[in-house]
Amino acid sequence: MTLTASPTDGLPVSDVDPFSHEVLEDPLPLHEQLREAGPVTYLSRYDVHALARYDEVHAALVDWQEFQSAAGVGLSNFRTEEPWRPPSLLLEADPPQHDAPRRVLTAVLGPRALRRLRERWAADAEELVDQVLAEGTEFDAVTALSQAFPLRVFPDAVGLGPDGRENLLPYGDHAFNAFGPSNDLVAQGAPRIAELSAWVGEQCQRESLAEEGFGAAIWAAADRGDITPQQAPLIVRSLLTAGVDTTVHGISAVLYAFASNPDQWARLRAEPALARVAFDEAIRWESPVQTFFRTTTTAVRIGDAVVPEGHKVLMFLAAANRDPRRWADPDAFDLGRDPSGHVGFGMGLHQCVGQHVARLEAESVLTALARRVARIELAGPTRRHHNNTLRAWGNLPMAVQPA
Repeated sequence: MTLTASPTDGLPVSDVDPFSHEVLEDPLPLHEQLREAGPVTYLSRYDVHALARYDEVHAALVDWQEFQSAAGVGLSNFRTEEPWRPPSLLLEADPPQHDAPRRVLTAVLGPRALRRLRERWAADAEELVDQVLAEGTEFDAVTALSQAFPLRVFPDAVGLGPDGRENLLPYGDHAFNAFGPSNDLVAQGAPRIAELSAWVGEQCQRESLAEEGFGAAIWAAADRGDITPQQAPLIVRSLLTAGVDTTVHGISAVLYAFASNPDQWARLRAEPALARVAFDEAIRWESPVQTFFRTTTTAVRIGDAVVPEGHKVLMFLAAANRDPRRWADPDAFDLGRDPSGHVGFGMGLHQCVGQHVARLEAESVLTALARRVARIELAGPTRRHHNNTLRAWGNLPMAVQPA
């Protein structure tokens, strides 16, 4: 990355493309450069300001009044551009429009629902791990575990039928690609997106959902008048869009972390209660959601710079999660760390409403694995899956030693 200083205000300026395949393959050098450049950098290629330090990213996430989501959390500005689909009522809305959908979904995904799922998901995870180990001690962790478990339990919890679940991953992949520029990654998903969107839309309708589950609970909220009948399918869609890919990549992240840090796996086996800490530490360390945008509602001062009103601001969540100003030894994956405060799930009123569901899925898998596997390690070359927003693995060949 070549940095120059703006002749008008001295702001660091770069023509780097954070969505290039080179950066998506290994974003860490760019993140360090952006953090060291200052509180804010101007990215001339896309006419956006970038935040990479923890304090500035955190401040922008919690300040929805000056950094709005309603103009889109991607590069596209909904003030001037038509979104490719109806905006999310949670991710792409601000108060007061955001309030009722958020209240409903927070209640639907609350502690009572998760208590009902805990025992069932633990049994499902044990059954899946037993199946994987019965087929051998080497496998691709992405397909065998990271994808298989969420696609097994989460659609059930929402109330989807058994057919077509394979559509959820490519649909989510395109949705997260669409937050970036209209590049080759977006083009790859474009031929199928009409078909996938139609399928997802059908699953969000009352008649497609089981009588019990998250989806039915959302429609029940519409019957009570907590939300409108028009809002209900869009809230179900938010679950199906954001609730699968992110969890898949989060589970991959924690499995990769353990395969790369065998001492930490030994620690988890000795202290199984650390499973949730391990997942959050992996979210901080690997940051499956790398970036999100906001749009300024007024001229905002960040450091010595003033970002004009109506301007896109790119928040590097992953860079903030490894900011040495916030974290000691940030590049280490360490179960002794308190990872709370990481911005991998966002922060403030737009913080991921399904984060506790993702934690329970990851905890179920890790607990089942830790009981059965003494050691886990990489067993061959790994491959990244590139996405404009997500940090993902295409494959993770792993070898395990049964306990």
